[in-house]
Amino acid sequence: MFFNALFFQLGYNATLVTIGATLLGVAAGVTGTFLFFRKRALVSDAISHATLPGVALAFIVMVSLGLDGRNLPGLLFGSAVTAALGLFLVQWLSTRTRLTEDAAIGAVLSVFFGFGIVLLTVIQTMSSGRQAGLEGFLLGSTAGMLFADAILIAAGGLLAVALVYLFRRPMTMVAFDREFARASGVNLDRTDLIMMALVMGVTVIGLKVVGLILIVALLIIPPAAARFWSDRAEIVVLMAGAIGGLSGWIGAAISASAPNLPTGPIIVLVAFAGFALSMVLAPRRGLVSSAVNQWRFRRGVHIRQGLVSLAQGQPIYEPLTLRLLAREGLARADGVPTDEGKARAARVLRDEKRWEVARSDPALEMAAARYDGLTQIEDVLTEDQISVLDSRIGPPQEVPS
Repeated sequence: MFFNALFFQLGYNATLVTIGATLLGVAAGVTGTFLFFRKRALVSDAISHATLPGVALAFIVMVSLGLDGRNLPGLLFGSAVTAALGLFLVQWLSTRTRLTEDAAIGAVLSVFFGFGIVLLTVIQTMSSGRQAGLEGFLLGSTAGMLFADAILIAAGGLLAVALVYLFRRPMTMVAFDREFARASGVNLDRTDLIMMALVMGVTVIGLKVVGLILIVALLIIPPAAARFWSDRAEIVVLMAGAIGGLSGWIGAAISASAPNLPTGPIIVLVAFAGFALSMVLAPRRGLVSSAVNQWRFRRGVHIRQGLVSLAQGQPIYEPLTLRLLAREGLARADGVPTDEGKARAARVLRDEKRWEVARSDPALEMAAARYDGLTQIEDVLTEDQISVLDSRIGPPQEVPS
């Protein structure tokens, strides 16, 4: 059943939800990357919570005008208005008062969310308007999604992705180096406004699928996962979009194959699973890779220090060092160096003396600072520089047996 949902064979409504969630995930991942780069993840939280009173007020207004109170475009428009107001208040409080941005976010988030809960309580007492189901905007509710709703979410997601592509360069510059961006002629305030507007747009269109409480997770988790895989901003953006899209696709398929499971929370859990896998398995920044690199470095240090001891005729007391030297064929189990071990030890000792002389030479001091105990001297200094060092050291020394 899961694979049927995954490949859009579980019915019309399930297909709509899966496509909408996939496009929303792509838009959220791509847009949230720049928020992640700017280290302003909490701003998305304030924006999302500020949408709740807008949903409630839009419902009340539409019912008062004799319209369908659950009309999705109307509800999303109302949420966008109060989200924009919340974002403006955060900006105003953090720039015009002594409040820091996180304090302003906390104030706006709590006040707007509390006001929204009060309005939802008032709505429940109304005698008309089909108010049942509005609480679905808290955690998302895809049951009964209409074709027009799916089109609205998909179109909004595609528009957000297109705008991110259009403004990617100034947003990247502002995210990493505001002073350089200003010197390059980038309008910082306008770029920040565009970035926040895109986040607000994705937040609004995501209310139906994942809800206002969980949309912040879909904005931040995919770029956080993608960051483990690359240092290049454009690659992180693409991977965040892919992780967000896969999270929406797989999460919606799981929810469709098990109707009792809510779509929004499942999507977020799938996104977190992607984050966890990235954290563990990423080739450079992952935990496994870090552990392997750390072990390789420790192993290299043990072998090099062991070779230095062999070159100086000193006994080796560290069992791990002896085991590693024996495994590499550089020494016997009793610490006596092999012929290959003697040759390697002589080279290591000579390199150590070269580095020692280089550190005392003002012309080579900066280059010598790069030495970490394992870096080959040929990777740092030229042949001519090494020749000068050798002339100061004298002929190579023999390694004692």
